Amino acid sequence: MHQMTLAEIARGLADKKFSSEELTKVLLARITQLDPQLNSFISLTEELAIEQAKAADVRRANGESGALLGAPIAHKDLFCTQGIRTSCGSKMLDNFKAPYDATVVAKLAAAGAVTLGKTNMDEFAMGSANESSYYGAVKNPWNLEHVPGGSSGGSAAAVAARLLPAATATDTGGSIRQPAAFTNLTGLKPTYGRVSRWGMIAYASSLDQGGPLARTAEDCAIMLQGMAGFDQNDSTSIDEPVPDYSASLNESLQGLRIGVPKEYFSAGLDPRIAELIQNSIKELQKLGAVIKEISLPNMQHAIPAYYVIAPAEASSNLSRFDGVRFGHRCENPQNLIDLYKRSRGEGFGPEVQRRIMVGAYALSAGYYDAYYLKAQKIRRLVKNDFMAAFNEVDIILGPTTPNPAWKLGAKNSDPVAAYLEDVYTITANLAGLPGLSMPAGFVDGLPVGVQLLAPYFQEGRLLNVAHQYQLNTDWHTRTPTGF
Repeated sequence: MHQMTLAEIARGLADKKFSSEELTKVLLARITQLDPQLNSFISLTEELAIEQAKAADVRRANGESGALLGAPIAHKDLFCTQGIRTSCGSKMLDNFKAPYDATVVAKLAAAGAVTLGKTNMDEFAMGSANESSYYGAVKNPWNLEHVPGGSSGGSAAAVAARLLPAATATDTGGSIRQPAAFTNLTGLKPTYGRVSRWGMIAYASSLDQGGPLARTAEDCAIMLQGMAGFDQNDSTSIDEPVPDYSASLNESLQGLRIGVPKEYFSAGLDPRIAELIQNSIKELQKLGAVIKEISLPNMQHAIPAYYVIAPAEASSNLSRFDGVRFGHRCENPQNLIDLYKRSRGEGFGPEVQRRIMVGAYALSAGYYDAYYLKAQKIRRLVKNDFMAAFNEVDIILGPTTPNPAWKLGAKNSDPVAAYLEDVYTITANLAGLPGLSMPAGFVDGLPVGVQLLAPYFQEGRLLNVAHQYQLNTDWHTRTPTGF
């Protein structure tokens, strides 16, 4: 059962080959047995899962249907879940039980999805390796000595190890697509505003976007269908009709114009990954796609701009965690200033503190114009590059990451080295574009991803290209040894 995709589970439940309750119990037992190796879960919700599975079975018995009805999933631990710990991977929120469900959680529950638990993540989604979590690092099922990517590494590791078929995740600078690449999954970052951020604990509000992690593009289409849609509770949610993402999966790629930016193939890219990307291009050409070289001239400025804007927004968003209303509170504070200092000093880990400091500096008087304002201008230039490119092509293709997953601890002493691993992913967040990573092969036994970017609200096009590619390749079917 654990080897089935979300689409296969939907067919199995519809054909009454097994019940949601049976499947849920199998997967919960598997998590209990195997997750100690991975550390991919922060909380297991066994009682809730069995209750939801039984309810889904009753709904099916009464004639209801739906791809997510009775399907087991998990949520990244920054989506608020009523009455269940929502920690954000931080000591600051270790004791926080959300009083309501995030919109994404509520929508998937209404569709009949079964919540198995909350997955581990970089603290407050700040990281590219899933090593900054208060609950310890997550390990990559393809090699337990390597990182699974971040910040959605818990969701990625759990799905890659076949502990469950799909999970929710979030992407601020590549935190869905990069772990997807590192763990041989398909990960989709939707257009900014396509999926509600209400109840999703913020890192950088103008960049954060929720999306799915699964093994196939077909499964991501099913998940996105359940997650997407306008939400009046979220002022950044866009009132745009949600298409049937599964309906367009089998469209022909004949004549599809794919742009390949020359800037992607610079000295920083592992040549073995470059070769796998070229192989992917050839595969898509066989399916009728037309390849064109393009340029994204401002890409070189994206990382410095991102690492001003994101920390600036983080320093503002995280100011609410002050030891007064909720979250960690220090023992016996001497006065209000002592309460603030010690509660935040004890509650936040080093990476979060580092980004708060950078953000506060960038926003301070005398530096706002020099750093933050300039970064926002670069952001506009990055967006303009994409708009110009999409006048010539339908899709942009390139590597998801410059290197395969690194060893645990390898970049801990050099945060900037980890930041540079986001070079191909952060531009989509700065511009608000949809992006997808899909499996493209292996380097030294570690998975590699190819990234696709599309114009606003063209998630269906990304899923269509990925699905057609996956019908003609088998990278996505490979399973890590021991799982």
